[in-house]
Amino acid sequence: MFMTRKTGFKSKSNTLRITAAASLALSLCLPTIAQAATPTQQIRILAEPVRDIATKVGAVVQWNQSLRTVTLVKGNNTLILTIGKAEALFNGKSKDVGGVVRVESGRAYAPSDRLIEWFKENNKTETPYSSDPADLFMKQLQDGNGSKATEYMSPALKKAAPEQAISVMWKQFTQAFGTASTEPIKQENSNSVHRNVTYSFKTDRIPYDLTLRLNAQNEVDDFRIVPASPLAYQKPAYEHTDAYTEKEVTIGEGELALPGTLTTPAGQGPFPAVVLVHGSGPSDRDESVGGAKPLRDLAVGLANKGIAVLRYDKVTYEHTMKVNADPKFNIKKETVDDAISAVNLLTKTQNIDSTRIFVAGHSQGGYAMPLIIDADKQKHIAGTILLAGPSSKFIDVAIEQTNEVMQRVKELGQDPTPYEPLLQTWTSVAKLLNDPQYSVDKLPANFPMPPAYWWYEQKNYKPTDLAKTQTGPMLVLQGENDYQVPIQEYEAWKKELKDRKDVEFKSYPKVTHLLTEYDGISTGAEYAMPANVSPTLIDDIANWVNKNTKK
Repeated sequence: MFMTRKTGFKSKSNTLRITAAASLALSLCLPTIAQAATPTQQIRILAEPVRDIATKVGAVVQWNQSLRTVTLVKGNNTLILTIGKAEALFNGKSKDVGGVVRVESGRAYAPSDRLIEWFKENNKTETPYSSDPADLFMKQLQDGNGSKATEYMSPALKKAAPEQAISVMWKQFTQAFGTASTEPIKQENSNSVHRNVTYSFKTDRIPYDLTLRLNAQNEVDDFRIVPASPLAYQKPAYEHTDAYTEKEVTIGEGELALPGTLTTPAGQGPFPAVVLVHGSGPSDRDESVGGAKPLRDLAVGLANKGIAVLRYDKVTYEHTMKVNADPKFNIKKETVDDAISAVNLLTKTQNIDSTRIFVAGHSQGGYAMPLIIDADKQKHIAGTILLAGPSSKFIDVAIEQTNEVMQRVKELGQDPTPYEPLLQTWTSVAKLLNDPQYSVDKLPANFPMPPAYWWYEQKNYKPTDLAKTQTGPMLVLQGENDYQVPIQEYEAWKKELKDRKDVEFKSYPKVTHLLTEYDGISTGAEYAMPANVSPTLIDDIANWVNKNTKK
């Protein structure tokens, strides 16, 4: 989304700390109003594949297609789960699973904590930590033993997170989120780059997830900590699973390679394709926010219309610690380079029409689109799509966004006072950025929204200035109910690009920054509710792609 910076860790001082403004720094990925979630919104139902649950408890899995049940058997214990229901039978007794059992991408998912606990009731001696390097690292992290913890880390992570930082990190986590009240729930999944092990902690203040990313050598290669959030997403009505296939791919190579998903339409290709570029902040390939997954909706929606889609986990999401240790991390490294790598991958992918590769950027992805076009030296990009992309300088939109949400909160009869510190922060950032004594070669001390280099490296970049010098089909789409990138940003695109005949514009009255429709006044509070990308918007993208075949 738009907008945020980094993850709350500061690497320049060789110590890694959670900042008090961690939620604030996620204001564009997880908007400020959404950070002030109600206690109900902070409750997370932890779901994972049933087969993974079975592996953890040592059970055998049986699937009954006609009854739509999944049975787990271990010794004298039998658990029967029914798809679409939240009640299960455990040893003949009805039990509340804690959430509806569902099928996603051909796999059955269920809330894990209760199921695991039921099977473990007769095995109290079992420990949550085993011979798994992830568990061993976690043990040393919690003990504050940085020297032992680094034994389980990759060389790249050792550079990014030195021993002394690891030694104090658990104490900082506890200060930021609270003391864990129970043993963590451990969940695993793998992508083309890492085995990801997530420990979900319930605390006396803010529940959180700590994800360790292990490389092929089973070394802890990176990790990420975030507040737990509701899992409220629901698949869109326009998704038809028989209309597409998905496969795991890898974007780029080396220490910062990224895992991704290529969604390909059913039938005979070659197909046109769209690369999806995320908004601001650490984001997974679906751009998951509350009850929405905008990039996933776009992928399946466009695939249903015969267009392949490539999406990937953002570098700040997959390699959090390593990029935070880069003192010269900039928007090129954050957004542009990986978008070009994704385009290049598609040019070599079977069943993809290399002359019809488009790039769609959401929020910051749209803001960076002129830079992406400029970096496409091989001219592989057939056209570009801006989805709620800012047209102004980054800091100007940050201030504009905050003023917009304060105005909307007032319209709803609510108190805008909680936003005043945020506005003051952005104002102080703007003052420093506009001070001629500072530059990338002379950064101010105590910059209020680190890292300072990221801001100064692009402080004079205005997307429309570069876009006016470029050519190529472009589609600019904007939600009129978007407070994060307000409608005036869209109007500026129209004004500044009025002399370009290869640009089309369209806005949608009810559409929010998440590209979903909302009947009320969007302030971000509604982001927690399940919502899907507007089908009209998907239709418009598909129609535009189909008529803009590169000659």
